[in-house]
Amino acid sequence: MKVVAIIQARMGSTRLPGKVMKEILGKPVILWDLERVSHSKLIDEIVVAVPYGKENDVIVDTIKEYNDKIVTTRGSEEDVLDRYYQAAVQTNADVVVRITSDCPLIDPVVIDSVIKQFLDNDCDYCSNSLTRTYPRGLDTEVFSFKVLENAWNEANKDYEREHVTPYIIENPDKFKLLNVASDIDLSHLRWTLDTKEDFEFINAVYKRIFPKKQLFLMDDILELLSREPELIDINSHIEQKQVHGG
Repeated sequence: MKVVAIIQARMGSTRLPGKVMKEILGKPVILWDLERVSHSKLIDEIVVAVPYGKENDVIVDTIKEYNDKIVTTRGSEEDVLDRYYQAAVQTNADVVVRITSDCPLIDPVVIDSVIKQFLDNDCDYCSNSLTRTYPRGLDTEVFSFKVLENAWNEANKDYEREHVTPYIIENPDKFKLLNVASDIDLSHLRWTLDTKEDFEFINAVYKRIFPKKQLFLMDDILELLSREPELIDINSHIEQKQVHGG
């Protein structure tokens, strides 16, 4: 059984254009994503699904220069579900791990805990965000290729195509869904990258922890925030964009 992590990445972003190429400690965000995901013990291959268009070539070129063994695929800008599906087909994925490129604090231990729950249980879809208890930015979704193909065939609303998994999540009568919860509720914490304030927060975390510990995890960040709680205020006021209005 082949477990493939598919990371969606593009240069276009409403709130923070080019965010995946913004540099933290001299390295683009997309490379931090790849570095952290590569520490997963249960992922067999990582692929980055990039939209067509010259403006996105820089992502592909940067990844190739960083590690030419990492697969990049190209697909639709708007139909991200199709982009995911084609990436899964091209890499012969049996199990898909969905991670977005705006998560440069993603935790490989958390990733593996979600994958393990998926593999150990009779479910079609498993994530740590159905009922949010982890910080936003550690989101991990795991589902079978068969379920992805089902969604690809049947999802017909724009937001279902743009956000990949709403069709699965919103049809619990068709799919067996499983949530992975944290021991404590950390859902108030915002560790994702969508605005300049988010970037300021993430940059501050890296500057304080990375020189001392190159692979830092969720608990290391929580320890930092217990010492410097004022860091939380940098982006705590930012509201998350909604998947759809209905």
